[in-house]
Amino acid sequence: MHHFNTKSDIQQQIAKWRSQGLSIGFVPTMGNLHAGHLSLLDTAARHTDRIITSIYVNPSQFAAGEDFDNYPRTLAEDMDRLTETGKCHAVYTPQHMYSDHHSTMVSPTGVAEGLETASRPHFFTGVATIVLKLFNHVPADKAIFGEKDYQQLLVVRQMVHDLDMNIDIISSPTLRDTDGLALSSRNNYLSPEERQIAPALHHNLRDAAREIESGKSPDNICIAVERQLLEAGFSSVDYVQYRHCGSLKPADKFEQNTILLASARLGSTRLIDNFLL
Repeated sequence: MHHFNTKSDIQQQIAKWRSQGLSIGFVPTMGNLHAGHLSLLDTAARHTDRIITSIYVNPSQFAAGEDFDNYPRTLAEDMDRLTETGKCHAVYTPQHMYSDHHSTMVSPTGVAEGLETASRPHFFTGVATIVLKLFNHVPADKAIFGEKDYQQLLVVRQMVHDLDMNIDIISSPTLRDTDGLALSSRNNYLSPEERQIAPALHHNLRDAAREIESGKSPDNICIAVERQLLEAGFSSVDYVQYRHCGSLKPADKFEQNTILLASARLGSTRLIDNFLL
């Protein structure tokens, strides 16, 4: 497994693989890798010949008061995990993605509006900008993003389509713990008591999906889920919404290709999840 930290070095390696007729898959991450991240490599391996994983904690997607400084940096452990998979062929750890005079950002609208941006209006500007820069550094054939961050997945797809970028975006299913909690680096912030409460997010979304499929009002069900999460011990609920999968426009009755999306807080930890109907 190669390790590169400059754009020129990673691009030289990609050019070498391409000269051998090999396709390139790309898995962008912020490190602190867990089994959910590693499952993205499994998806990449089904679609491409060589896989590059990037590790970069992106400051532009953190607002003041969020956890950028405390975000876990575990590069040595991450490298070991990637080596053990036998599926990662190169790790890219760029050192300088933003110069002191950086002044151009990508500001997505469309599927980037609402949901996450209601409480984090800066977020998708930071995500879209760093993903665009990473795609320029790592000119892969396909990039893999997890379905847990569903709105983020759609924002990246929208950007690739709108800016005529020559890369395919592949989605990878959410990996869950045995009790249903979606795997996330931020789960490490949960206290033992909060960790016992956290699976209620998935369980309530799953049960709500069944209620909507039976013909009950999505608006009423979403309101009920908010109440249930608070009763389960969540500190607050940012949103519970029922939307169309492709456009993220609100859906007012059960239809195919719809999704429940939710974000709620346990103490200082903000969790997100979704359930596809």
